[in-house]
Amino acid sequence: MEAAGSVEIAKHVLLLFGLILAIGTGTGLLAQKLKIPDVALFLLVGMAIGPDTLGLVNIKADSAMNQLILIFGSCYILFDGGASLRFKVLKEVWITILVIATVGVLITGAITGLAAYYFLGLPLIVALLLGAVLASTDPATLVPIFKQVKIRDRVAQTVMSESAFNDAMGAIVTFAVLAVAMGSGEFSAADSLGELLWQAGLGVVAGGVLGWLAALLIAHERWNFLAEYAPLVTLMAVIGAYLGADGMHASGFMAVFVFGMVIGNKDMFGFHMQEGEQERLEEYVATTALIMRMFIFILLGAQVNFGLMNQYLLGGVLVVTVLMLVARPITVFTCALPDRRAKWSLKEMLFMCWTRETGVIPAALAGMLVGMKAPGAEVIASVTFIAVLMTILIQAPTTKWLGKKLGLLEET
Repeated sequence: MEAAGSVEIAKHVLLLFGLILAIGTGTGLLAQKLKIPDVALFLLVGMAIGPDTLGLVNIKADSAMNQLILIFGSCYILFDGGASLRFKVLKEVWITILVIATVGVLITGAITGLAAYYFLGLPLIVALLLGAVLASTDPATLVPIFKQVKIRDRVAQTVMSESAFNDAMGAIVTFAVLAVAMGSGEFSAADSLGELLWQAGLGVVAGGVLGWLAALLIAHERWNFLAEYAPLVTLMAVIGAYLGADGMHASGFMAVFVFGMVIGNKDMFGFHMQEGEQERLEEYVATTALIMRMFIFILLGAQVNFGLMNQYLLGGVLVVTVLMLVARPITVFTCALPDRRAKWSLKEMLFMCWTRETGVIPAALAGMLVGMKAPGAEVIASVTFIAVLMTILIQAPTTKWLGKKLGLLEET
């Protein structure tokens, strides 16, 4: 009987996967026709087929299956984003990336927290906890957008890099504030900075080492005996980079992003793949990243708790409006304007002000707080879902329009 039950569960999961792939494929084609980033439509479709509406898909947010999809999907999208970056571009803007991914998270979290304190009437520490959760941008959302919308290289790569690097800072600040909120500790700037440097440093080292080894095995003149298996090598290395860094209490997401950067810039390390093998690898990565986007954002939409969200709808919308229109612009101008090396133009900074989508990473942090029964966890989860919906459904579809208006769009 137990075996029969397992078979039925397996069939049900297989049906759900097939349904998500079928619906996702149709949605992706529609997004191409409408010429908007597909993540926005995936999210809407997910809301339509979730348990609170049509009931076609019901995978719990705290289930092992959902966590597997979120972790691996986010890792692979990050790897894809890292592989699209170029070192020669990043050399111009690395100061901005470093400052906005660290100091910028603190600025955004503080302003958003004060808005939550004012509009939602939360205790200050709970309001700051909400601000910390919403402070980081989301690479799983931004990387696909810039894959589809061709914005000036240095702007797109700055925003993508920021989103990859600030998730560690966002998590550190969140749990530092949580310790104070739960009365289990006091905030220490020195300890938090040390933790950030540890997570970031080990993440960079783990990703760099694995990236170099993978490049050696698929593109070295003599040792490329795995060139034909390049897609599988990258797949194994993405998993290895995340788990290896995470096992050392470092940022797994940073590790896979740096791994992607090394693979994408392997020519600079003296590694060259044959043209046919390189094209095959790129096609594999693009297809796999598309599938990961489908699953992540359709499931994210299906897990929107409309009942919980409605409890704090007005206050939540006001808080997210402050996040988008006040906190983000102040953060960008404060962090980017002093960077004389990058010489940012007003149009470039205005564009960066608008691109700060909230997605998988903040949603995962909010889910963890609910599971830990943190103070104000329900209102934090509610406002986080509102932020996900507002930023993805408003900012993502208008990215191309704004890029064109500001003269930053690179037509292909």
